[in-house]
Amino acid sequence: MGHGNITEFILLGLFSDEDVKATCFVLFSLCYIAILFGNLLILLTIRGSHLSEQPMYFFLSILSFMDVCFTSTVAPKLITDLLVQWKTISYSSCMAQMFFAHFFGATEIFILVAMAYDRYAAICRPLHYMIIMSRRVCYVLVMASCIGAFIHSIMQVLIIIGLPFCGPNQVDHYFCDVFPLLKLACSDTSLLVIAIITTTGVLSILTFIALVISYIIILSILSIHSSDSRRKALSTCGSHITVVLMFFLPLIFTYVPTVDSVSNDKVFALFYTVIAPLFNPLIYTLRNADMKNAMRKVWCRYKLFEEK
Repeated sequence: MGHGNITEFILLGLFSDEDVKATCFVLFSLCYIAILFGNLLILLTIRGSHLSEQPMYFFLSILSFMDVCFTSTVAPKLITDLLVQWKTISYSSCMAQMFFAHFFGATEIFILVAMAYDRYAAICRPLHYMIIMSRRVCYVLVMASCIGAFIHSIMQVLIIIGLPFCGPNQVDHYFCDVFPLLKLACSDTSLLVIAIITTTGVLSILTFIALVISYIIILSILSIHSSDSRRKALSTCGSHITVVLMFFLPLIFTYVPTVDSVSNDKVFALFYTVIAPLFNPLIYTLRNADMKNAMRKVWCRYKLFEEK
């Protein structure tokens, strides 16, 4: 077996229209800079303030870091490819890109679950919260997320590495992903497609359902709290739910196939590779008083030092 005689793939990219490419180059470059800036701002604010002691913000800083890594596996290539005629990627780079995209993406999914568990503990078990969500538990949850994501990603890569590629090498996508690559294999991949849909598709649907149910439980318990604590909890849960929806819905549409899936896949993928990471920092900072105060403190402190 092995990868036949293909040593590189050609990525067809998002679209073929030349006029659109220049506009998109500028647009995506700005998006990527904003993602890096926004997420690093969150990361540094949390690290530099007392918020890092709170489990919720500890997870949020990990999520921001994963957002940066996730987008960086896809966006730079997408952006530079808009400028060149032949968008080639070597076989090994393609496998690496697929591995890391799945690894960082899956880690984010598990971190979002950990954050939902954290909100559940904070709102439904407030007296035991510090014990339930001790620093050690937080580290264990992050480690478990990374291990789970690693297993998921290595499985995707092993599936593709085992396939023979002998014919066309044009990938109908802007990054290397399992489905577009399966279409190019010179053997029957229908069983593999079903396997991937059941693993990744079911995983994302189940996680999504679990998250929705957990937030429904949290919101129902909130109805008996005082209006002030309810408002505060609603704003943090509201931002979490928004992020979960933005990340999961396109993901589910990608991995649970419809009749005309691939042309839409690129659009859906754009959502969770570029658009969600772009909005996450906004959602978490604009709706969150603690974050705003921490930012004021951290960044004004630097200003004071400079003036002195």
